[in-house]
Amino acid sequence: MYHLLPSFKMVGIETENLAVNDGHLTPENVSLLRPSQPTLPLEQLRKRYEEDGYLFLKQVLPRQDVLAAREAYFSLLESTGVLKPGTAPVEGIFDPAKSHLDYPGIGAGHAGGNGRPGGDKAAAFVDLALEAHYQDWYAKKFCNHPALYDFIARFSDWGKDTLSLRRTLLRNNLPGSKPIGVHYDQIFLRHGDPTSITAWVPMGDIKLNGGGLIYLENGDTIGLEMEEAFYTKAKEAGLSDEEAKSAFNSNMMSTGLLSEHPSDFAREHGRRWLVSAYEAGDVVLHKPHMIHASTVNNDPDNIIRLATDLRFCDSSKPYDKRWMNFYTFGDGV
Repeated sequence: MYHLLPSFKMVGIETENLAVNDGHLTPENVSLLRPSQPTLPLEQLRKRYEEDGYLFLKQVLPRQDVLAAREAYFSLLESTGVLKPGTAPVEGIFDPAKSHLDYPGIGAGHAGGNGRPGGDKAAAFVDLALEAHYQDWYAKKFCNHPALYDFIARFSDWGKDTLSLRRTLLRNNLPGSKPIGVHYDQIFLRHGDPTSITAWVPMGDIKLNGGGLIYLENGDTIGLEMEEAFYTKAKEAGLSDEEAKSAFNSNMMSTGLLSEHPSDFAREHGRRWLVSAYEAGDVVLHKPHMIHASTVNNDPDNIIRLATDLRFCDSSKPYDKRWMNFYTFGDGV
């Protein structure tokens, strides 16, 4: 029997210790994500997705299945000493006597975009974090959970053409560690049409200040404008379509990010960051150009934020075939 993490309700916005790379967020520059029940009519959900650039679904996955995957993940990593002694793996409580620098996360935002983080001291932890991507409980069971797949197939109207891309990013975010900077996903899915759907899945409860994903208000519009402006510039410079694709990413930071400074980025564009606490079972769907980032994990109980990025596409249309390979360090995606 699994020990369930405490559930909670979102009441207002308490921004204490709600921070990003370049400082604290305040009540003036944040607002709440709009939650949606997956049982609402599909046309209403599609309308929200198109208007907002995201769809924050409450409890679309069975909570117990999410927590089972969380327990399997931290049981795998427990031997590295990352967890507080005497606590259950499913709780994912970081040992406060340790330094988060010895337990680096993986994924976008590190040198080379997805290079191997940490040195020799972190090798065991990093290797096991990568190994988790290939475990049956994750790669076969969780990433292809019928509750989410069936919802995506109906919501997108792709039906039998709905394809779950094999490459995923299963990320741990320890208290005090560096969060993910500002980006949109099409930057990393450049070799396919911008028709994919990302499902960001929190694998456990995440407090408002626990390192969850944040979305830029009307960020899909800004992402599209940035994309179109750069593509026009590339074509005017005489680049071919293939050269323009490569130039997109070289125009970004070395990590593929738009910015390491979410507060400044939002201020420059006159937008707020949309935030929320999350519960195991929640899923946020977002569009390919929807701009997002994450907050610093300032969880007062030292809970490690665990989440994954799952991506779906219409297999009858061009999609980025590089994403049909499992995630590996330095795979150039």
